[in-house]
Amino acid sequence: MTSYLYELPTTGAISFSDVCVDPTATYITDIADTTEARANLRVALKENKRTDHNEKDYLRLVKVLDDYIPRLYGLLGCIDNAEMSLKAEPIFSWRTTLSSNLFHNSPRISIPTFATETVFTLLTYAFSISNLARAVVHSLGRYETERGISDAERKAKDERLTFAVTLLCKAAGLYEHVGKQCLAEWEKERDRVVSLGISCPRPPDLSREVVIGLSKMALADAQNLAIRKLLSKAAFENTITPGPPLPKSHPSPALVAKLHLECVSLYSSARSLVKTPGASKGAVGGSDETGEEVAPELRRYLADEIALHGALARKWLGVDAGEHGGTSKGGVAVGFLAWAKKELEELRSGHLSGGVMDNDREKVMRERRKARVQEELESTNTFLVGYKRMNDTMSFQPVPPQAELQALIPAGLLAVAVKPYTRPVPAFGPGSVEYTRRQAEELELLSSETAPDTASPSSPSVSGASAKSYAGAEAYY
Repeated sequence: MTSYLYELPTTGAISFSDVCVDPTATYITDIADTTEARANLRVALKENKRTDHNEKDYLRLVKVLDDYIPRLYGLLGCIDNAEMSLKAEPIFSWRTTLSSNLFHNSPRISIPTFATETVFTLLTYAFSISNLARAVVHSLGRYETERGISDAERKAKDERLTFAVTLLCKAAGLYEHVGKQCLAEWEKERDRVVSLGISCPRPPDLSREVVIGLSKMALADAQNLAIRKLLSKAAFENTITPGPPLPKSHPSPALVAKLHLECVSLYSSARSLVKTPGASKGAVGGSDETGEEVAPELRRYLADEIALHGALARKWLGVDAGEHGGTSKGGVAVGFLAWAKKELEELRSGHLSGGVMDNDREKVMRERRKARVQEELESTNTFLVGYKRMNDTMSFQPVPPQAELQALIPAGLLAVAVKPYTRPVPAFGPGSVEYTRRQAEELELLSSETAPDTASPSSPSVSGASAKSYAGAEAYY
């Protein structure tokens, strides 16, 4: 069980001192530090691209982004609050890794406005977090099937799996934030610069539908890992005694089926959304539109996951019928398991998603899925043989047709939730800790300066009282 492996973008260099004007010279150091933080991001992304898959350091990349994003928001806050101005419209160069083109390499495009920088930076952050979660899972191996693992070791690895689930839920929140908020701002900025005659391309990476689709995919990947954690103890016991009956520690197979069905729903929604930009390919849009589709390996990944989780849902519905349905459900158990076996065999042969693998990254994903499909196929066949024998010798129930079985499939169940993204406190400028502290000090100073003025009306009465104390006071002749 794994998640999608993103190709991370690279970006061109930019110096913020060349585009930002600081009239009071208050933020000269902060502008330089922000330029340096972005340069660090650029270097880290380039190094990541040159490194082999198994040696990529996604945690370092996440830390670099954690340093840059608050500085970027500080810069934006200063511009929005007129503490800085722009010398000219900034142009940012990014490689669009979600785009498909003739040569199957990621094109680099130049797009204006700071809104573009915000979107691409947060997308890169979400990609990095997703890949970090994948690296964490890969480091665990198939620990739940290791016969020599202790209960304490298994629980420790379960916790690491939970950490990966949390990372994917965080990534889902980031995609949702970009899709619902950042891209709305980008659309406004795009309309503004286009009205000024500035070209502003719209690759799939800047499509709301695609980004919301990525949020649903990240949530489905998180649910996929949550299912694995739920089954970890039972998987260990199944390794020792495979097939029916289920061990007592095994969660409800009906529950497991519903969790897989929700994965199907999420992956299906994601696939529909990421295919949306392709429908407008060649549509009216002039040179500002790229006319590109989402990269085919992403669409194939979603198609394969839909097929896999659909098959696993039918597997566990069959197991539930065999374990808890009594003799009357013997035919239903065989029917669902035979259906699941057929779909897993088709998925193993690669007939469902089709297409030729474009790159090593997709090859890695497909090889890991193939190993999992083979494992699930063997497990499904073991249950099928067991329940078929029971039905043939004890229950003697007919196997329902597929259409009848389809009517028995329940709705899915979601076990994870999107972790909403909260913008970090700006590193400087309006909203930052230093800026708030400075404002508080200025207000305190202002109040202390006005304090004597509030007491001054009482001064004449005091001096008047002392004046009246001499003999003949107010006795005017």
